Amino acid sequence: MQPALSLMYLVAGLVMLTIGAELLVRGASRLAAAVGVSSLIVGLTVVAFGTSAPELAVSIRAGLAGQPDIAIGNALGSNVFNVLAILGLSALVAPLVVSRQLVLLDVPVLIAVSLFSWMLAADGNVSRADGLVLLSLLAAYTGFLVHSGRQEMANAAAAVENENRSAQEKAEPRRLTMNLVLVVAGLALLVSGADLFVGGAVAIARVLGVTELVIGLTVIAAGTSLPEMATSVVASMRGERDIAVGNIVGSSIFNLLAVMGGAAAVAPAGIAVSDASITFDFPVAIAVAVACLPVFFTGHLISRWEGGTFLAYYFAYLTYLFLAATGNAAAPAMATAMMYFVLPLTVLTLGVIAARAWHAGKALS
Repeated sequence: MQPALSLMYLVAGLVMLTIGAELLVRGASRLAAAVGVSSLIVGLTVVAFGTSAPELAVSIRAGLAGQPDIAIGNALGSNVFNVLAILGLSALVAPLVVSRQLVLLDVPVLIAVSLFSWMLAADGNVSRADGLVLLSLLAAYTGFLVHSGRQEMANAAAAVENENRSAQEKAEPRRLTMNLVLVVAGLALLVSGADLFVGGAVAIARVLGVTELVIGLTVIAAGTSLPEMATSVVASMRGERDIAVGNIVGSSIFNLLAVMGGAAAVAPAGIAVSDASITFDFPVAIAVAVACLPVFFTGHLISRWEGGTFLAYYFAYLTYLFLAATGNAAAPAMATAMMYFVLPLTVLTLGVIAARAWHAGKALS
């Protein structure tokens, strides 16, 4: 495939993925709103899962095509991009208030799922059985969120007046049909866009001499995460903080349980996991998930400087990936500096801030 044609495939696929995700989210979010759940639950489920549909489509396509590095790199790279780039940028736009549920439940779930998926991949393969286990965990987590959200909104729903409810019911069949059309159209665009996008990305990777793992961790991960970025940044600008943060956390959980699990479940021999993913990419994704906890805990607020720190780490991560991919002699030195100086210093700083916030909370109580 010619480079120009590969680039056209890449751009066309990305456009179709983005439009498809937009249609899917719009239709699904309206369906969820009709059911009556909180904005945080919508952010963690409908919005997060909808904006992660491109990652799911790409990784399943890559798994079926025998491109495991794309499938794994896309899932892990998207999580790194979600937290460091999207959350960082959203916090720079406006400091984000974090829900108590995210600190007590959803971020710990993200950390546990990250560790569990790493454990499954440690033998060099995420098998079909492993994929089904991950999908089962997603179903259980989603069921719990929907159940708790319905309970939370039950009293508000009961307060709706009868005449308003009757008017809503008359319009409901037509609205449901329109929203279902949006969902189906979005899914169709996502599948077609994923096919074009993966084909173009793999062709470009071969022309440039870059490994498919690096392409999956960077170009594809960032490209398929653009719906999450647009959603979270716009939500942050409009003051919808629960949707902005819930989208990122929920999408990251979805990437591990559905994207990785789904790709492994459909691939005949599961998904092979490279040594580089086991020793570097999984630990980075876990570290990013763990970093959320002290940041979210500090006054339940993600400040602008914390967002800036996340963005700086993402650019450092990209720099290391490209240095390592090109065999640059500076890559080991950069990895050593990050591992033994920058990361420990950041962890210490966040730990001190979290401890102060905890002591301040105790003093007020």
